[in-house]
Amino acid sequence: MGLFKKVKDGMDQAEAGLGQAAAAQQFAQQHATQAPAEGQIGIAGLPVDPAAMGGPSSAPLDADDPMLQPVNGIGIAEYAAVAKIAQERGVTTEEGMAEIAGEQGFDPATFAAAVKEWVSRMGQSMVVGQEFRKHMGY
Repeated sequence: MGLFKKVKDGMDQAEAGLGQAAAAQQFAQQHATQAPAEGQIGIAGLPVDPAAMGGPSSAPLDADDPMLQPVNGIGIAEYAAVAKIAQERGVTTEEGMAEIAGEQGFDPATFAAAVKEWVSRMGQSMVVGQEFRKHMGY
């Protein structure tokens, strides 16, 4: 189901008992992005959690959450460091990135597998993507 269809269906269900403006407000309240608690990492500035529409979650994560833990010994900081070198060199292929990882002392095959997992995690959690961009210097 498409993103806009999910939003429309949710709004239509809410609107059945409310006016359109009230339905929109109710949808936003029900799917609001959570504020991070003390010790958590979160996303700021999103009124609605994209997970409500099939996107990655904006839910805060604890610093020790499994989504932020290294993959086969390769953490998000190491992935970002190799990605930054690849970006600087104009490398855009997985093979090229694995080659750079090898230059940096990582096993290229292990690094390539870890990158796939990191990309998957970013697709599940916006916090993981935010942490990756932070380590990239953005």
